[in-house]
Amino acid sequence: MAGLVNIGFGNYINALKMAAVVNPDAAPIKRMVQSAREEQRVIDATQGRRTKSVLVMETGQIVLSAMQPDTIARRFAANAAAEQEWKGEEV
Repeated sequence: MAGLVNIGFGNYINALKMAAVVNPDAAPIKRMVQSAREEQRVIDATQGRRTKSVLVMETGQIVLSAMQPDTIARRFAANAAAEQEWKGEEV
């Protein structure tokens, strides 16, 4: 398994490098995204749609997704379970 999680529209991120998935509506998150835009650290994976989640990567990159945070979290959990099953560990 590569540890990739689908964040919508055929876009994937490395699950091992993801630090947080947050809702973009809070003012501190909006400021964080704006600051990252100014520093050119934003990857927009929304395909022109409304941003519904912000993924903070360990590298400092900010990834914008049009999927809900809970959907991404479920995919992350399913990916982790599949990884454990593949390795022969108990889930």
